[in-house]
Amino acid sequence: MSMNISDLDLDRGFFQFTLPYRWQFWIGWVIGMIMIIAGIVTNPAISLVGLLFVGLCSPGSLEADLHKVRQAAPKPEDLEKEALEKGFSIDSWWMGRTSYTPTTDPSDWILPAPGPATWNENQYVPHGDGTPLPEHPVNVGTPRPATISTYGIMMLLFVLGLCTGAWYAVENSTPEEDLTFLPYVALGVGALWSIIGYFRYKMQRQMADTPTSLVRSVAVGNPELVGQVRPSKSGVLRVVVDGHPNRIIPNCVNFHWSYEVKIRETTTDSEGKKQTREYWRTIREDSGGLPFILNDGTGGILVKPTTFKRTDMGQYLKRWESNHADSLKKELGMEFAARLFTGGNVVKHRWTVYALRVGNPVYLVGTTKSRPQEDVQNEGLDGTLQNTLLEVVGEDAPGVKATLQRGTELANLGRMRSSFEVMMIPLCLTLGGLVVTLINL
Repeated sequence: MSMNISDLDLDRGFFQFTLPYRWQFWIGWVIGMIMIIAGIVTNPAISLVGLLFVGLCSPGSLEADLHKVRQAAPKPEDLEKEALEKGFSIDSWWMGRTSYTPTTDPSDWILPAPGPATWNENQYVPHGDGTPLPEHPVNVGTPRPATISTYGIMMLLFVLGLCTGAWYAVENSTPEEDLTFLPYVALGVGALWSIIGYFRYKMQRQMADTPTSLVRSVAVGNPELVGQVRPSKSGVLRVVVDGHPNRIIPNCVNFHWSYEVKIRETTTDSEGKKQTREYWRTIREDSGGLPFILNDGTGGILVKPTTFKRTDMGQYLKRWESNHADSLKKELGMEFAARLFTGGNVVKHRWTVYALRVGNPVYLVGTTKSRPQEDVQNEGLDGTLQNTLLEVVGEDAPGVKATLQRGTELANLGRMRSSFEVMMIPLCLTLGGLVVTLINL
């Protein structure tokens, strides 16, 4: 069933029951539910793992509904043409070479966005009638996730079960078993989770609380801007991933790619038992970008993406995997290095690329400052539009952390969880671990 943004209540209130909307998460969700039920009649530890599975596979309170709106929204043909072919493909069966482009993109446009055919030649001027783009916060508002969702319920039960289990295990353990370390593990995990949650909470509050400026009226300062990526006079990048002509991503303004190998190591312990482990190791990576124009419908402003330390381009754009390296020389060199430095074998190669491309939605908090007059003149601008005299860079300010993210504010906040789920649940584990630790001193 299709859904329109006007049908949605972006304020989800106190509680929202959520279900997965992607098949991968449905599998994990169902497995988790089976484990919860099985653990009740067999071993409670199995139920704990099941609770964790269900919680992590449950989306945010707005995410699934926003996905339905995104799927129903029409996309301009010229913008769709620029998109990469989605899905899984076998590039070479004999060499074990495959590629995959995710079929769903949580950072993509939710509402219709203008295609290149409708853009002005001068990207600094207003688009169309000069009104903000449909997905701009002045049109859709700022979403507020439910205080607690399926994720919150499951994670609270997980925290309660983990702390109770740690206490019970220590109380009923024999001196030979020595399980006194379990409360410290719970305390340590809770403390680390709380620290991560705190920084996530700070970024969420900045995004939710900072009013979004319009490009046509933006001034020198630290604004929040939302718009569409348009090419600047610097052009666009044709990214060749790891130098291979079959791994090309066009029309990029910011990118990061990595080349990893999966290494399989087999070790023998003192009792003669063999153990095998596999892990990915990054061999090479590269990143870069070019200035682009953020156009929010009211006008465009120059953005310099490489000046931002905090950049989130969402999920990967494309991934290639192969059983072999690009050439026999590289294959032999990689195998030799793996044996020399790790004692293992290379069993898989993987290239992954993240990118911000022309036409993508973009959200940023940055610093606007005056452009050098020489740059303005070199672009042939007469300076009559205020936004042509400014540029956005990724400089922090007191109380403001500069950030650049693919996706609009609606898309980014729509994936986020409430402050309670981000901060309070980790704190509950920390306090629970501390209490159990003190009890067993």
